[in-house]
Amino acid sequence: MSALICGSMAYDTIMVFPDRFKNHILPDKVHMLNVSFLVPDMRREFGGCAGNIAYNMKLLGADPTIMATVGGDFTPYADWMDKHAISRTFVKELKDTYTGQAFITTDQDDNQITAFHPGAMGFSHQQKVTDADGIKVGIVSPDGRDGMIEHAQQFADAGIPFMFDPGQGLPMFDGDDLKRFMENATYAAFNDYEAQLTADRTGLSLEQLAEMVDAMIVTRGGEGSDIYTGGKKITIPSVEPAAIKDPTGCGDSYRAGILFGLEKGFDWETTGRIASLIGSIKIAHSGTQNHHFTAEEFADKFEKAFGYRY
Repeated sequence: MSALICGSMAYDTIMVFPDRFKNHILPDKVHMLNVSFLVPDMRREFGGCAGNIAYNMKLLGADPTIMATVGGDFTPYADWMDKHAISRTFVKELKDTYTGQAFITTDQDDNQITAFHPGAMGFSHQQKVTDADGIKVGIVSPDGRDGMIEHAQQFADAGIPFMFDPGQGLPMFDGDDLKRFMENATYAAFNDYEAQLTADRTGLSLEQLAEMVDAMIVTRGGEGSDIYTGGKKITIPSVEPAAIKDPTGCGDSYRAGILFGLEKGFDWETTGRIASLIGSIKIAHSGTQNHHFTAEEFADKFEKAFGYRY
């Protein structure tokens, strides 16, 4: 039994701006924005929400299954997946398209400006959740609009518990769309901005949204995270990272921890702490899939951070 990760596979071109955006963007001029950032540091990484989540789950000792559509330029990423023993059974290549491409600029305050070309993601609805067997839990993460809608419905129809994680795909959906996702989902995960935007678009409070699912997770960066479940709010502490190098992919790492905990049947206090710890490990490394540890090493780090072993 494994987790089915529905979402994007992408190449991330990550650029670091050695200054702060706020020093160059004038609030009273945003209606006529014309700004250029010199980025002396640039690298190309393997990314995409599904790829990042699966990579982190694999490190934790799980065996995730990715469901995604990619382009004819996917060979280097395919080799990377094979190297790390991540299944490509449900990664569908469409030769006449590009794999998703993210162009991310990060400043010294860890703010990000991202441009994203979806490419093959727009065909993700060609994949069906029911094609995968033995799925214990799933996630609908940022992907093509039709794919996200259809995969959520397919999870619900099949009775498979799944997490709704709109992430940067949230602008594609209006309030009614978001309500349908929440009605179908078993769990939901947002950062604090996404949670507030979802509340605004649906006209529901955070508490009302939380009542629609078994658990709703809201991450707050260095301030930790909150898990709303069973009418209560569980506060999960953050873990001090060894360094702060790159926030890109930290949310995906966190979600991998949540899925791992769900797969293992851990309580929410432990599940949230696993997610918090893996996010802190990721932020100390550049790129989304360049951190490494064994399952045993992670368990040791967990015990050191929280005083008990899961």
